[in-house]
Amino acid sequence: MEPADPNPHREANLVRPYTLTAGRTEASVDLPLEAQIQTVQSALFHRWPPNDLNAKIIGLCIKSPSVAEISARLDVPLGVARVLIGDLVTGGYLQVHTTLTDSSTKDERVELIGRTLRGLRAL
Repeated sequence: MEPADPNPHREANLVRPYTLTAGRTEASVDLPLEAQIQTVQSALFHRWPPNDLNAKIIGLCIKSPSVAEISARLDVPLGVARVLIGDLVTGGYLQVHTTLTDSSTKDERVELIGRTLRGLRAL
C-alpha cells in the first residue's frame, strides 16, 4: 500500500525539470546549498511573463532565502534551482551572499545551520 500524498491538492508538474534549464545541469556560478540569495532592487521593475519561474524566484529572494529554501518552495530539484538562480545572478537580477568563512562568528554559524535545516525540512 502506497502512502497518501501529503499535499493532495498539488498539481502534477507535467514539465520535465531538464526542460526548464534547456538541458543544463551546472549553474553558471558557484551556489552552495546554504548560500543566501537576494533580489537586486532593479530586478523588481523587470516585466516577466505570467507564471514565469524566474519571476517566482525573484519574488522569493526579496527575503534572502537559501538555495535549498528556493528549491523547496518552488518544488523543483536542487540542480534545476541552482541553474535558474545562476542564470539570474549572471543576468544581474540576483546576488549571492557569501557563506561562512573561518572568521565567521558563532551566531552566524547558528543562523546558517537553522536556515539550512528549515530549507531541508521543507523539501
